[in-house]
Amino acid sequence: MLYQLYETQRALLSPFAEFSSAAAQLYTNPLSPFAHGMLAPRVAAGLDLMHRLAKAYEKPAFGIETVDVDGVPVAVQERVVVEKPFCRLLRFKRFTDDAAQLARMKDQPTVLVVAPLSGHHATLLRDTVRQLLRDHKVYITDWTDARMVPLEVGPFHLDDYVAYVREFIQHIGPKVHVISVCQPTVPVLAAVSLQATDGQIVPRSMTMMGGPIDARKSPTAVNNLAMNKSYSWFENNVIYRVPTNFPGAGRPVYPGFLQHTGFVAMNPGRHLSSHYDYFLDLVRGDDEGADNHREFYDEYNAVLDLPAEYYLDTIRVVFQDFALVNGTWDVAGQRVRPQDITGCGLLTVEGELDDISGAGQTEAAHELCTGIPKAHQKHLTVQGAGHYGIFSGKRWRNIAYPVIRDFIQVHDKAANPPSKAPARKRKAA
Repeated sequence: MLYQLYETQRALLSPFAEFSSAAAQLYTNPLSPFAHGMLAPRVAAGLDLMHRLAKAYEKPAFGIETVDVDGVPVAVQERVVVEKPFCRLLRFKRFTDDAAQLARMKDQPTVLVVAPLSGHHATLLRDTVRQLLRDHKVYITDWTDARMVPLEVGPFHLDDYVAYVREFIQHIGPKVHVISVCQPTVPVLAAVSLQATDGQIVPRSMTMMGGPIDARKSPTAVNNLAMNKSYSWFENNVIYRVPTNFPGAGRPVYPGFLQHTGFVAMNPGRHLSSHYDYFLDLVRGDDEGADNHREFYDEYNAVLDLPAEYYLDTIRVVFQDFALVNGTWDVAGQRVRPQDITGCGLLTVEGELDDISGAGQTEAAHELCTGIPKAHQKHLTVQGAGHYGIFSGKRWRNIAYPVIRDFIQVHDKAANPPSKAPARKRKAA
């Protein structure tokens, strides 16, 4: 019922949002007599802010059309290479007429970026992808809004997520390097572990950034909520059915609007201040500041629904049973054994001020991957960086990225034979 009420409210507010946008133009267009009044800038700014607070936010585009590679502009085309019901595997194909540059790009490492399925779209990693394209061939997982997946497709569990990652790794091939950002660090480690246990290809390196490998370490407010509420509480309080006006009508989901409410509730003062600053930028005519606000909130306010099965599985496996670190996690009846991983480098990255994945949670991967020699393991704490700062912004570009790039280059030159760990019989679920 809550989801239906939300959609009804959104439908009612939509005309007012459009009216506010149109009315704002009356107070900014120089041909309008209303634009020349003393209070016109403040009225226009108020109407514009009202429009942005009431409008619906759709999934943004990556919008990466060119990138500088060794100082040379290179065209980029976004391609779908694998399409699954709940995810598309995208490749950012680079093109150039410079033969020498093309030859250099062909020899660059291949990276699979596993984007989080935790509320925001994969476009949240736009800055991550843009920077990686300077020195790598880049693929990324583009997760589908669950409300757009018809009910007859069936459920999507955490096990299915792991299976998707395994399929994408196998599709790209043995030269791939995997970067997981936030939530996917756990299923990615599981996918690579199962690849190793089965004697199949593993990535040449794994880079894990700001994820809850061991959520018991330095628990944050996000962790505490997942740990202190019962499984049944989540079933009964955050899971709703998709309304009839979407293709996925009837599908049980954790709605995006509830997730967005949670995001804002973590730092309400910061968001209020940001919106007030946007109002002042409009009044002063600071177009750059206003554009920065729009760019951030166009992404931040665009959220997607999570499949209920996947979300509840994650709560149980990652935040309540700690099944990965306890060695009790079975995926499709097969035990997850990170100690089986060999022939792979491991880099973990954390932000000093991360309030979503606390200190030590991602670094815990090193304790599990005992089959990887210490010489091929590395940890980086980005000083002064919060959660988003390790994959977006100046600290990502100037501190985290150079370390990741160099780590990948070192391990890209090494041979990467399939893991020799003996295949084990599947354990009954």
